[in-house]
Amino acid sequence: MTRPAVHLASGHRLGASHPRQEGPADLRLVPPALAAWGSAALMLDAPPRWAITTVAVGVLAAGVLLVTWTARGAGGGGPARTGPGGPRRWGRFTAAAALLCAAGAAASAALHGADLRRGPVPALAGEYAHVEAELRVTSDPRRTRPRVAGAHAMPPAVLLDAEVLQVLQADGTSTGTRTPVLVVVRREADGPASAAPAASDQDVAHLTTPTPSWTALLPSTRVRVKGRLAPPMSDGGRAAAVLRVDGERAPRIVGAPSGAQQVAGKLRGGLREATDGLPADARALLPGLVVGDTSRVPAELDQAFRATDLTHLLAVSGANLTIVLVLLIGPPGLAQRAERRGLAPRLGIPLRTTAALGGVLTIGFVIVCRPDPSVLRAAACGLIALLAIVTGRRRSLVPALATAVLVLVLYDPWLARSPGFLLSVLATGALLTLAPRWGAALRGRGVPARLADALAAAAAAQAVCAPVVAVLAARVSLVAVPCNLLAEFAVAPATVLGFAALAVAPVAMPVAKALAWGASWPTEWIAGIARTGAALPGNGVDWPGGWRGGLVLAVVTVVLVLLGRRIVRHPWVVAACAALFFLVVVQPPPVTRVITGWPPPGWRLVMCDVGQGDATVLAAGDGAGVVVDAGPDPLSADRCLRSLGITRVPLVLLTHFHADHVAGLPGVLRGREVGEIQTTGFREPPEQADFVRRQAAVARVPVVSAVAGERRRAGPLDWQVLWPPAGPVPRPEGPNDASVTLLVRTGGLTMLLLGDLEPPAQRALLRSPAAASLGSVDVLKVAHHGSAHQDPGLLRRAAPRLALISCGADNSYGHPSPLTLAALRAGGAQVLRTDTDGAVAVMGEGTEPRAGTGSRAGVGSRGAPRLEVVTRPP
Repeated sequence: MTRPAVHLASGHRLGASHPRQEGPADLRLVPPALAAWGSAALMLDAPPRWAITTVAVGVLAAGVLLVTWTARGAGGGGPARTGPGGPRRWGRFTAAAALLCAAGAAASAALHGADLRRGPVPALAGEYAHVEAELRVTSDPRRTRPRVAGAHAMPPAVLLDAEVLQVLQADGTSTGTRTPVLVVVRREADGPASAAPAASDQDVAHLTTPTPSWTALLPSTRVRVKGRLAPPMSDGGRAAAVLRVDGERAPRIVGAPSGAQQVAGKLRGGLREATDGLPADARALLPGLVVGDTSRVPAELDQAFRATDLTHLLAVSGANLTIVLVLLIGPPGLAQRAERRGLAPRLGIPLRTTAALGGVLTIGFVIVCRPDPSVLRAAACGLIALLAIVTGRRRSLVPALATAVLVLVLYDPWLARSPGFLLSVLATGALLTLAPRWGAALRGRGVPARLADALAAAAAAQAVCAPVVAVLAARVSLVAVPCNLLAEFAVAPATVLGFAALAVAPVAMPVAKALAWGASWPTEWIAGIARTGAALPGNGVDWPGGWRGGLVLAVVTVVLVLLGRRIVRHPWVVAACAALFFLVVVQPPPVTRVITGWPPPGWRLVMCDVGQGDATVLAAGDGAGVVVDAGPDPLSADRCLRSLGITRVPLVLLTHFHADHVAGLPGVLRGREVGEIQTTGFREPPEQADFVRRQAAVARVPVVSAVAGERRRAGPLDWQVLWPPAGPVPRPEGPNDASVTLLVRTGGLTMLLLGDLEPPAQRALLRSPAAASLGSVDVLKVAHHGSAHQDPGLLRRAAPRLALISCGADNSYGHPSPLTLAALRAGGAQVLRTDTDGAVAVMGEGTEPRAGTGSRAGVGSRGAPRLEVVTRPP
């Protein structure tokens, strides 16, 4: 009589409703996947003979191993026989598979790399030739982020990937080819003054970006354009050339996109329409959370997501599809239990049918989110969760991940060099291997199950991804884990409701708008987390970039994990570490003042360290400050004001409309009570002046113009506007000469703030009636970041004891000028600059000077008001 078969996992003949899922991980597919990955990365731009040699050696070596493996298996009872020789034979088989996969990846990479050298395009790019070309679009058009470059902002452009199918040269010759290029579409601006500030894509797109028809192109569309070829901007990329096109001309479409792409475009357009009436953050983020459409995300919000390591939420990832699959089947761990959850069991759908429905959802996901490599990678990650639904075994997920990597690298070898692909694989691997163990350990310490799993997932992904991020960004986020943990609870409802709105929009737009409104609440929560985390003073630390810095961080991470295993056994030590981490990240002003001395008590003026730009704060009472200029970056401006404890701003004075003085205005307005915005009356550049008006209108803050002779007070502050003069005056030579100039008195000190005045305006100021009140000052904010364009007469007349210069480290303008520094020091001034000294705080009252030590120093002479400075190194 034969014994009944026994379920190996549960120990029962018929199995159990809760079969055991744990077991040793099956890692046999990992070496082939890694071999293919490395081979593809190396062979993309290698000489053809290297690729041929790699393929030949790989195939021959694999053949030898397989013949040996088969022969020994036949003589010893078959390759699957267990025993002392079994693992060794399987090791030979795995090595042979790795060699074959490496050979296949080398062949695929060589063929893809040959596209960069095929046809006439590379040679024409080397000659910067003007051509007419027929292209097939292979990616979604994407706008570049506006970037502040000194006084101006670089105008955004539209980028898209394409294949050149035909080249028509000036001599009339036509050549067919298939060469990948990067198309850069930019409308020529009228001049540098017309560039727009780095506010948001929506604010400036209609002023500086190409015609909307470029952004509406769908992948697979064929267009004919005229442009100029140029060599690729970096080596090792997937484009053979850059094709620069004038965006004022609409593309000439010669071939319609495929039906699938038209369906995808219609669905995505419906989602954008459904979100049109939502608040700004939800309107921008919801399409990104659902289908990776970040075209509406403003630059400052994108920067906040980067600072908090939340950018993965704005990219199409396996998490999007996994959320939808979990809605269908429930948690993968319950897939084979009798009490499995989700919509499918509630509707009585069998497990295999549920898996088929999951496959249909995956195909629809690829169609809607476009079959770009990143979307295919996301679909592969989603299929890992689908495999878990079918098998109910976690141990099957690591081979599935390895298979996904292998297939995708063979299909598109360029993924082997993609940082996003690397981060995606590392994060998925961490979630499959580290997170379950860490979650179990936390549950064993009494942490609630849901919190333990969420915390373990965030910590595991951050631990393995942080070294790669450090290589790319030379910075380590300290708030990534808590921000991801807080955002995680809002991602699922936002994604589910967003997908529902996407599906319903083509047939019932009012219902889609209602669903989008429901999704806006968790979406705004995520945006708030990103902005709050990015604004924290200790949100991250600078770290050495490059692979050396990444390796050091990997070692540090391993050490911290090993120490954490010991520390977690002592609750009081854990609580102390958590409190210390909170203080380091949040840096509450009262605690920071005690520990670091910043901000110093009794400060009168602080020049913020905002890079190449200006931002100054004048103390106006408890928690209040007058802000003079906002710098080029909203996050830096917000962070400076937070460090000073400023919650109320009676006045924001913008000396002129250059981007390095006004682009940070959203950071000043965020979360603070602002009374008024005062500006110069010279509205140049007009786009940036309009930007200030729009920001003020959104915040409901009035905007007024400053004129010479005006006097105002705010708390202990008293100031007088010296420039620009009122009434009809000669038109200034540029925005710098129209800078609002202030003479400020506070705490017995006199301060002269010159904005960016150039020598012509400086000389005119000395001749104006306002010069009567201008004598020796205690503090001078040097004009135009300490450039060489200074009037010696004004410097002699001001005769400052302390000269402050706001400029960025290693800026390309050479600020501050050695000539200006020498002139100031020759006049007896102590010079401090933000690029080397960091933020500078000025204190002073009474009449007796006092010397300081370290970063605190006294400035002045006997009988003059006491002047003291404290610096906060960058």
